[in-house]
Amino acid sequence: MELAQLNIARLAAPLESPALADFVANLDRINALAEASAGFVWRFEEPPGRAPQATQAFGGEFIVNLSVWRTIEHLHDYVYRSAHAPIMARRREWFERMDEAHTVLWWIPDAHRPTPAEAAKRLACLRERGPSAEAFTFKHSFPAQDDTNTDDARQGHCTR
Repeated sequence: MELAQLNIARLAAPLESPALADFVANLDRINALAEASAGFVWRFEEPPGRAPQATQAFGGEFIVNLSVWRTIEHLHDYVYRSAHAPIMARRREWFERMDEAHTVLWWIPDAHRPTPAEAAKRLACLRERGPSAEAFTFKHSFPAQDDTNTDDARQGHCTR
């Protein structure tokens, strides 16, 4: 099993605006850091020249990060113990505060690559039902279980 993660953020200003210039200037460096980090497997990238399906899955002006990691510990180390942490500490400069869950984790079968639509279903599950084996957080995590290898779990149909 591998760990999928989604986090979304609502932009405080248009991506092209001066207010977000420093955020945009760091994107390539932070993405490269993730890709070079222990345990990194994959991240969703929009196909060039196509409508942004990731943003469409959530509606509105969102930045969407969807990735896969070997373990929750690998992801935790990248998020909180790498050069990503100082950038994340500045998130209030660039993003609006969200009162509902904006990050979700879930286990997937090896080699499965989640879609933005699947990730949106997991986030909705977390928001509606709280942490469960199907959709959880760093604070309330669940171990990988073989039963997540079902079609329902892969599609984000929470079975709780």
